[in-house]
Parts: sequence; C-alpha cells; structure tokens
Amino acid sequence: MSWLNQAKKGIRALTSQKKEVPDNLWSKCPACGEVLYHREVERNLWVCTFCGHHLKITTQQYIDLLCDEGSWQETHLGITSKDPLDFKDSKKYADRIKASIKKTGRDDAVVTGRATVDRVPYGLAIMDFAFMGGSMGSVVGEKIARMLQDCVRDRHAAVILSRSGGARMQESLLSLMQMAKTSAMLNRLREEGLPFVSILTNPTTGGVTASYAQLGDVILAEPGALIGFAGPRVIEQTIGQKLPAGFQRSEFLLEHGMVDMVVSRRAMRTTLGRVLSFFTGRPSEAVETKKPTEQPAEPAPAEGPAAKADEALPAPESSEPAEGSETGYVAH
Repeated sequence: MSWLNQAKKGIRALTSQKKEVPDNLWSKCPACGEVLYHREVERNLWVCTFCGHHLKITTQQYIDLLCDEGSWQETHLGITSKDPLDFKDSKKYADRIKASIKKTGRDDAVVTGRATVDRVPYGLAIMDFAFMGGSMGSVVGEKIARMLQDCVRDRHAAVILSRSGGARMQESLLSLMQMAKTSAMLNRLREEGLPFVSILTNPTTGGVTASYAQLGDVILAEPGALIGFAGPRVIEQTIGQKLPAGFQRSEFLLEHGMVDMVVSRRAMRTTLGRVLSFFTGRPSEAVETKKPTEQPAEPAPAEGPAAKADEALPAPESSEPAEGSETGYVAH
C-alpha cells in the first residue's frame, strides 16, 4: 500500500499549490448581458466591447480622462453642507452627509479645480454620483460658482461634467437657489466672452438639467445617457399621453436639438481639446495621458444623427432611482 500513500501525498501537494482566482476578473454588461474581461474593458475606457454601452466610472477616472497628466489642481476644498432644516426622513440628513463623506472621501457631490487638456487651460467641475446621487445642494452650487469666478479671473474656459439626480430635497429652497446662482455666474462668463462646455453623462436629471447642464455654449453627451427633468412616469401621468421609447436618452435629444454632439468616451478627450482650442484660439497639442493606448478595434460607425454629430469636429486618429433628490436618483 506504500504506492497508494505516495499517490495521496502527490495529490495533496498539487491541491495545496492551487492558485486563487481574483473575484474581479470578469463583469457583466448591464445592456447586452455579455461577459466582459476586466482588463479589456478597462483598456476600452469602461465601454462595452460588444455593444458600446458606457459603464459607470469614478470621478477620479473622469479626471484622468479629461486632464493632461499632472495638470489637475483641486480647488475650494473643505466646504461641507450644514443641516439648517434639521431634516430627517428615514435617516437624519446630517448622518447621510457623514456617511457619504466616509464612503467617497469627498466634501460633497462635486469636485472643482483647474487643469489643461492638450495644453489648453480650463476650469473643471465634476459631479460625483456616489455622493448622495450627485444631488445639488448649497455646497455644490457654491463650489461651481467659485470655479466659474476663477475662470473669469484667469480668463479660462469652463467645463462642467454632470452626473446628478437633481436638487437635494433635504435642503429644500436652499438647493433650488443654486439653480439661479450657477446660472447667473454662467451669464457673467458669457458677458466676459469665455466659453462654457457642458458634458452630460448618465444620469443628468432634475434641477441640474434645468440649470447649468443645459446652458453650455457646446453641450456634449455620452451615448445612451439619461437626460431629463422629471421621470417618464410622472410626465405621462401629467400630460396623459404615452411617450416615445428612449425620449430621454442623449441620441433622442440630439435629434431634437437639445444636445450638440453625442461623443463616445473614447473620443471625449480629443473632442473636448478641439472644442476648447477652437473657442479660446489656443493651439491644441496632443499630450500623453495615464490611460493605456492599446484599445480594441472600434466597430464601424453607425449611420444617423449621432454619427453625423461626430463629423462636426475632425475625427480622432486612432441608473436606478433612490431617495434624496427631486427625481429620486440618490445613493445611500
């Protein structure tokens, strides 16, 4: 039986040498259901390689995407929301703020700063959907207004990337006042002859859509982004009519003149650089970024309004509802 004992030892040795497989190697596309290899979809800027669906990415990933490496300088740190109404629903508002700060490591639902893209300087604000669904409260309005003031002072263009469920209901009228504040500052920017580019991502809804998100000199949108004021069910109940499929998606809005261009995430940086270069008169120079240059081959461009919009500039070479905002898009 000695040979059997030797065989047992061999089997145990092979079993003990088995390597652990990481849990995050694969993910599933929520649009087409295809299984995606993590590294491949990361190289493709988190765009599904099968159907082109744009997966959610973090605020830091957007910063890396839209800014020259090393150029990002965050501004207006340390401003946090108060609780003037002592608001409480299923949870105290003050506790929600603390939980969101701990979860995201950010002061509120927007980060602001200055950067360059292809060596063209500009001011940038990026809304963070992970912080209470990117809802707009007094801090969001204040930080965006200050960023726009910086642009006026420095004579720079402004860019705001929106990902929001709208005004923050826990601050009531104070949150709605931010619509007027940010719109007034954008009017000041226009009076100074400085361009403003608005980038709409999934989702952009409520008071954000009704204010600065739709006031851009140029409005860019990611493919398939949900863009609107109220939810489709509310609109249908109000007007008593059945609405067309996809009427709040970026492609539909492009067809009806509410969006200037629908731009794939893979072309967003190049497009933004060229738009800012055109409006500011500064030459755009291609700069290497942190993102890997190796990307899967892109599918043939589809015909239709979205494809025509991409021709407006030279081609580059190479969420569910939750509580806390007026449209319900707030994460806990």
